[in-house]
Amino acid sequence: MRIVVDLTRCQGYGQCVFAAPDVFAMPGQEALLYDPDPGDEQREHVLRAQAACPVQAIHVDRLSGHVPGPRPYPYPAPDSGDGFRRSGRIVIVGASLAGVRAAAVLRRDGFAGSLTLIGDEPHQPYDRPPLSKQVLTGRMPLEHTTLPRLVDLDAEWLLGQRATGLDVAGKRVRLADGREVEFDRLLIATGARARPWPNEAEAALDGVCVLRTIEDATLLRRRLASGNGRVLVIGAGFTGSEVASVCRELGRPVTVVDRGPAPLAGALGRVIGGIAAQIQREHGVDLHCDTTVIGLDGDAEGRLRAARLSDGTTLEVETAVVGLGAVRNVDWLEGAGLAAGVWGVGCDAGCRVFDINGLVTDDIFAAGDIARFPHPAYEFQFLTLEHWGNAVAQAEIAAHNMVSDQTRRWAHLALPVFWSSQFGINIKSVGVPTFADEIVIAQGSVAERRFVAVYGYRGRVTAAVTFDQAMWLEFYQRMIERAAPFPPDFAMVGRPAEMLPVPAEVPPRIAVAQGATVVVTGHDPSERRATLVRPPQ
Repeated sequence: MRIVVDLTRCQGYGQCVFAAPDVFAMPGQEALLYDPDPGDEQREHVLRAQAACPVQAIHVDRLSGHVPGPRPYPYPAPDSGDGFRRSGRIVIVGASLAGVRAAAVLRRDGFAGSLTLIGDEPHQPYDRPPLSKQVLTGRMPLEHTTLPRLVDLDAEWLLGQRATGLDVAGKRVRLADGREVEFDRLLIATGARARPWPNEAEAALDGVCVLRTIEDATLLRRRLASGNGRVLVIGAGFTGSEVASVCRELGRPVTVVDRGPAPLAGALGRVIGGIAAQIQREHGVDLHCDTTVIGLDGDAEGRLRAARLSDGTTLEVETAVVGLGAVRNVDWLEGAGLAAGVWGVGCDAGCRVFDINGLVTDDIFAAGDIARFPHPAYEFQFLTLEHWGNAVAQAEIAAHNMVSDQTRRWAHLALPVFWSSQFGINIKSVGVPTFADEIVIAQGSVAERRFVAVYGYRGRVTAAVTFDQAMWLEFYQRMIERAAPFPPDFAMVGRPAEMLPVPAEVPPRIAVAQGATVVVTGHDPSERRATLVRPPQ
């Protein structure tokens, strides 16, 4: 049997732990750990846990999505009249979480045509969040991360095949082996890859790692289990902080270096980042903020031996984990004429992709980490979200819209929800914390590391972050959706005697062009065209 727990919905009640203690565990206050592939002898216990979950976050033998609100009509939706549901050809490029979920929804919603999934990894689709948590600690074997795929999708799987180009006019996807796959409608779900260390020679040293794929996790797990020297983590975002947490759990000395003022500051702002810094230091992390790694040194055999920091420190290190964010997989779309670049693939709220002129395409869609879409709750600013929950929810929207006519399409309006488990604390957020000018501790105690921080922008609530207080997240989600006034004014459990909003100190919004320039040509409206011009490499 296969289990997936939607940790964006889990609120830490722990009923599953009582029902199936050999499958589910909660070693901290709220952070849930579980075995995604328990033996069949556990099925009765798991089904009992599934029934007992107050928020229905446990899915057995299938990956179920959640789209808020009632269905606007009974589905499957009627065909648009062209018989596409019966005989159309859909190709999904990207066979990870978003692609697999979209495929399942297409079949669920009555699509009976040809379905092809193309993935550059040779493995069966797997779940990535456990790689930086249970897999690195050894609690979960890698083979248990495989995503449920028990529903017969009746699909052609082209795994280990890299897409190298897209012919929009001819409706063909080009593969690295020279083949071309034709489509009537296309879903782009190629996600992102780990950003490598920029110095290629240093990146090639034995001991320099990234963490994104099964191969990455296998290598890093082996190094953490076999060595006892210092681990250097470059970057204190969520992945880097989770790796640091694993290192301390395994008893490994670890140094974290980040160019920002505090861990997680890029995602949650400097106020919460300051609390995260305290937590890391309390757990023995050697933390260097406002610092960069200026060089990695190896020995004559090509093994990593030392790192040089901008503050003048030289560290002896055995392993370096590069956690500098992600690079979106858009290379194969170059020259296709789509609005695709370092920022991702531009699309509307219904997941329909823009072309380079800003016009919506009717037959090309995007979902998951690669999709950049406007969100009405945040002044229609374009968001690109590398979140598990967003990949699932957006894939469902995209799949539905691919087989629906214009009058029956949905908009992707779900608020971003994110979680992280580190240093025994369950951190969850809803909304966009960086879209804020103020923050207030609305409930709980920072000193006890159990609190709710609420973010506001121009007098309305825009986000909330909880530390071991996940049960409150839905309450604040509703406040964000209703544009409730900030600071919140409710008689809430654990409300401090005095609510004092302070500046959120979120990072400034950065232009995403990164050197790309759009040149507009032509005079008559029928002739005007935009061309994306990139600087010479």
